Amino acid sequence: MASDELVFFVNGKKVVEKNVDPETTLLTYLRRKLGLCGTKLGCGEGGCGACTVMISKFDRSQKKTIHFSANACLFPICALHHVAVTTIEGIGSTKTRLHPVQERIAKSHGSQCGFCTPGIVMSMYTLLRNQPEPKMEAIEDAFQGNLCRCTGYRPILEGYRTFAKDGGCCGNKVNGLGCCMAGKQNNVGQGCCGEKVNGCCMNGKENNTGLISSELFNPSEFQPLDPTQEPIFPPELLTHTDQPQKQLCFKGERVMWFQPSSLKELLVLKAQYPTAKLVVGNTEVGIEMRLKNMLYPVIIAPTWIPEMNSVQHTEEGISFGASCTLSHMEEVLQKAVAHLPPYKSEVFQAVLEQLRWFAGPQIRNVAALGGNIMTASPISDLNPVFMASGSKLTLASNEGRRTIRMDETFFTGYRKTKLKPQEILLSVEIPFSRKGEYFSAFKQASRREDDIAIVTCGMRVLFQEGTDQVQDIKLSYGGMAPTTVLAVKTCQELIGREWREKLLQEACRLLAGEMNLSPSAPGGMVDFRRTLVLSFFFKFYLTVLQKLGRELNGNNNLADTVPARYASATQLFHKDPVKNVQFFQEVPPGQSVEDMVGRPLVHLSAAKQASGEAVYCDDIPHYENELYITLVTSTKAHAKIVSIDTTEAQNVPGFVCFVSAKDVPGSNVTGIANDETVFAKDTVTCVGHIIGGILADTQEHSRRAARAVKITYEDLTPIVTIEEAIEKQSFFELVRKIEKGNIQKGFEEADHIVEGEIYIGGQEHFYLESHCTIAVPKREDGEMELFVSTQNLTKTQEFVANALGVPSNRIVVRVKRMGGGFGGKETRNTILSTVVAVAADKTGRPVRCMLDRDEDMLISGGRHPFLGQYKVGFKKNGRITSLDVTYYSNGGNSVDLSHGVMDRALFHMDNSYNIPNIRGIGKVCRTNLSSNTAFRGFGGPQGMMVTECWISDIAMKCGLPAEEVRKLNLYNEGDLTHFNQKLEGFTLRRCWDECLANSDYHSRRKLIDEFNRKNRWKKRGMAIIPTKFGISFTVPFLNQAGALVHVYTDGSVLLTHGGTEMGQGLHTKMIQVASRTLGIPTSKIYISETSTNTVPNASPTAASVSADINGMAVLNACQTILKRLEPIKLAKPKGSWEDWVSAAYCDCVSLSATGFYR
Repeated sequence: MASDELVFFVNGKKVVEKNVDPETTLLTYLRRKLGLCGTKLGCGEGGCGACTVMISKFDRSQKKTIHFSANACLFPICALHHVAVTTIEGIGSTKTRLHPVQERIAKSHGSQCGFCTPGIVMSMYTLLRNQPEPKMEAIEDAFQGNLCRCTGYRPILEGYRTFAKDGGCCGNKVNGLGCCMAGKQNNVGQGCCGEKVNGCCMNGKENNTGLISSELFNPSEFQPLDPTQEPIFPPELLTHTDQPQKQLCFKGERVMWFQPSSLKELLVLKAQYPTAKLVVGNTEVGIEMRLKNMLYPVIIAPTWIPEMNSVQHTEEGISFGASCTLSHMEEVLQKAVAHLPPYKSEVFQAVLEQLRWFAGPQIRNVAALGGNIMTASPISDLNPVFMASGSKLTLASNEGRRTIRMDETFFTGYRKTKLKPQEILLSVEIPFSRKGEYFSAFKQASRREDDIAIVTCGMRVLFQEGTDQVQDIKLSYGGMAPTTVLAVKTCQELIGREWREKLLQEACRLLAGEMNLSPSAPGGMVDFRRTLVLSFFFKFYLTVLQKLGRELNGNNNLADTVPARYASATQLFHKDPVKNVQFFQEVPPGQSVEDMVGRPLVHLSAAKQASGEAVYCDDIPHYENELYITLVTSTKAHAKIVSIDTTEAQNVPGFVCFVSAKDVPGSNVTGIANDETVFAKDTVTCVGHIIGGILADTQEHSRRAARAVKITYEDLTPIVTIEEAIEKQSFFELVRKIEKGNIQKGFEEADHIVEGEIYIGGQEHFYLESHCTIAVPKREDGEMELFVSTQNLTKTQEFVANALGVPSNRIVVRVKRMGGGFGGKETRNTILSTVVAVAADKTGRPVRCMLDRDEDMLISGGRHPFLGQYKVGFKKNGRITSLDVTYYSNGGNSVDLSHGVMDRALFHMDNSYNIPNIRGIGKVCRTNLSSNTAFRGFGGPQGMMVTECWISDIAMKCGLPAEEVRKLNLYNEGDLTHFNQKLEGFTLRRCWDECLANSDYHSRRKLIDEFNRKNRWKKRGMAIIPTKFGISFTVPFLNQAGALVHVYTDGSVLLTHGGTEMGQGLHTKMIQVASRTLGIPTSKIYISETSTNTVPNASPTAASVSADINGMAVLNACQTILKRLEPIKLAKPKGSWEDWVSAAYCDCVSLSATGFYR
């Protein structure tokens, strides 16, 4: 069967594709085929939103054009027939005009590294296409499927609040630049901070060195949103709406995709291909094929089948076609709830409550109701609801139709249902509830939004009319077995019982027995999951009890049986409106308008990032003859490599070669401590240890071939945890120790001594842009150019040169910008960069690799887990006399930066407290995990976490508020730290007192205590904790920086320094420094990139010190230029910058200078 033509539109331009591969996603097509690289790859599984685009199509069932956001990383290219796609490039650009959505996120400082920005912009754009004046809640909900690692979301929401009709403080401002509150009654002269003095209440404080402002941007300067100016839906596609659709078929290398146009065609196909997968949104199958190496040779897309998209209101409920998206179902149910009497919509409300936290909008907009059921996930959010409610399922095949109820027999095993191979799910009828019937659904996940469930449930109870006697009950759970299950025995036992406390006790006893889990159950958290089963029933019990009390008008004293303290357990979660403000100190009066130092200058790449024009490593156009490499990594934590078989891999189309340790022309030894290898040779020491790499013509072929490599191992005993390392004395050398005073004497002076320990888990890196390297061999003298997403150009250059056996001067490393770093790209990028360089050297061709998110997390390591064991002595009033603490960190399989992380933990073991007698010992455990590495805080957070643990112990032992113990022990001016630094110009106590006063801490604390007394289950908390952080590298020689400044004859300045841009605005700050020093506008200064051939031997961009040291180097270079220009400026004092530069050139004065700081 020949493939059909695929016709769709992208940004208003028609695309006709004659050779469609069903395995190709929209993201891959946009980036590779169309060169639209504004849409990013973040996670590849629909979880981060970096790949968000807007899909527009004419919906025949709704008879209108609809716009919705979707994840391009999962959206199949084959599903785009007669559909329009809008990407970030299609709504505005810096070359023409930014769209208001792009402009506002840029100018409100909502884009930092910028990698997530296109996805966030497209989510907001899609919302505005559907709701030009949304409410603030709708704006927040629109971002459920978008992650941002940099901003904390505050500036994003602050900028987009200006679109909301209920924008509040300060989206829709009145009285010019004042606060919106200023126009309200009883708020005359007041704003968000009460009584305003020169614009802010803070300006009335003593000791303020300058005016405090919160005016980061001026909304009145934003372009207005004009919905009439948006691109129209392509008229050509509207001409197809009245024409009958015809079945389509697309054939790829391994997969065939059918798009039937009628139910009859679908059933014929299902009979012909009984194992075929039905796909609507591809949100499950896409992940299985991409990440789980599953292959489905035949895929059938039923999205055009009218019967599978219809919604019918019946006598018993509402019937949804199985292809209806979750968003469409949500919309229909919301309307039904609004119009039906409450007793009839109990099930609908439960479904809506589950949908509130079901993935993000991008997933809900494409995922089908039928797919959710037929996936048969044991942790499905909705299946327990359908099972408990007894929803009807209509099944169809060539043999006819049948209707069944979803009950305990529907799921026959893990990911299996009772449907016959040739049957399809046609529709789902969700029933109305009846009088005397109550329904609830609950879900617990690690986080509330866009996360998979740990345990989920649906619960229904029907009472005999006018009583509290149970007539029927259904309790269904997900996450407690390989399938969604019904607690059949418990339900049978509860029928006929009265809804009283005795029933609660009996139900908990029965559920604990019936919903059991073995200690080795997949998913872990066994005790927690068993507890959730009972917790959910308790919430259901109280909720029903409360409703019964109202329904029965106080009969049987039911109304009084839910104590007021327990009522919070019945409340559904509601988000409070977002409130935020950021204060900053204004520049001194008289500062030049062109001097941007101290002003809230917008990130210089923000507009490019918001329009998708900013170029990241993988956005660089592909080179001719370029190859892609996929890493082959260990599946064992500790083992000997017996054999490597690439025979099967060589049969994959596009295969070029396998690269391994024998192909390294220089040294295979690498790493900060020379204790790692470019490729594992004989032994692997962690899961994810790089053994080799497959080079192929495309990423897809490379991936397939890498999975086909067969490796045989001989297992060795691994060490995984800190406890195992302690038991086996598996440590890296160099035990760290800091000691001050006499700890024994301190313990003797103490009234109390407390001992304890705290375990602090690790944390995965989640920079939105994963590790990426492009290596381009230059074909002469061993030269190679590398484009790398790294914070550390010097080590990347050094390690690549070492692996290739050439001097560092043959290797040029370039970094334009990174999509986040956070320490994860300080050293660990080198394990990828060296591999890619060796591959490029072997083949003599450019080689590219951008790790998938699962590969990145597997290979790159993260924050160090810590175990802190402490003994602390203190007086009755909480004054600390002595501390003895030992830190153990899990370093993984190599040293990397683990000793530096431990050093910083020891430097922070006092936090902000003066401890006269103190000893800290730090040991780094050698384990068989991927080497842990730098991560925001670099050991400081772990060190302080242990400190605050024993501070809490002291407070509890002394019966004192924790804040009193903290304040009593704070450092004072002139004190010496445990590493003998004298504290001078020390403002900690002032900060402490101001924070207490400005936050109204004590009054709020009383209100919190009162709330907690009144609420048994819902609690509030508040704490004040001092925090210190020591900036700069603990290795002194790294605190150096270089800069290079070129001034061109037209007066423009090209600035280069040793720091890298990863979203923190370092380049923006350096331009501010150069602008002030040279006395010219920032518009005349440009930074192109960071590279090793302009500034050599640069320190990593890390340790919270890059702006300081690079800024001083830039200052030094600019001062050199100014000194050379001095005679010319004296001769022409009224000349312009351009005049002086031109004269200097004519006088043969060098207009290039290096700068250095140490």
